[in-house]
Amino acid sequence: MSDRIFGGIGLILAVIFTWQASIIQESFLTDAVGPKTFPYLIAIVMGLASLYFLLKPDPEPDWPRAGRLAEIGFAALVMFAYAQALPELGFLIATAIVAGYLTWRLGSRPVESLVIGVGTSVGIYVIFRLLLGLSLARGPFGF
Repeated sequence: MSDRIFGGIGLILAVIFTWQASIIQESFLTDAVGPKTFPYLIAIVMGLASLYFLLKPDPEPDWPRAGRLAEIGFAALVMFAYAQALPELGFLIATAIVAGYLTWRLGSRPVESLVIGVGTSVGIYVIFRLLLGLSLARGPFGF
C-alpha cells in the first residue's frame, strides 16, 4: 500500500512539474533545446518511475525506523533551506554546505564530506557556468 501512495504522490508531482514547465516563457533568443526540455525530461522520468510503483508495488515494504524517518524528513528540510539560501549565499557556497552535510549524513567522515561538498560544488559550477555558460546564483563574492 505504501508504494502505491508513494507512486500516486510522485505521479501528481510529475503532472504538476509538467504543467509548470509548460508555462515557462521562452524568449525569442533561445537555443535549439529551449528551457522547457530539461523539466519535461525530469517529469517524464518521475512519471514513469511513479507508474512503476503504482502498478508493481512491493508486497511487504521494509519501512525505516522512526529515527531514520526523522533523518529523511530533516534532509528534506535541508533541501528546502538550500533553496531559500541559494540567492543569498550563491551556488558555490550553498551547494558546498548542503552537499557536505548530506554526504556526512549518508556515512562519510566529516573531512571527507567537506572535500566531497566542495568538490561537488566546484565541479557542477565548472560544468554548468564555465563550460555551458548557464546562469547560476551569484553569492556575496560575485561567483
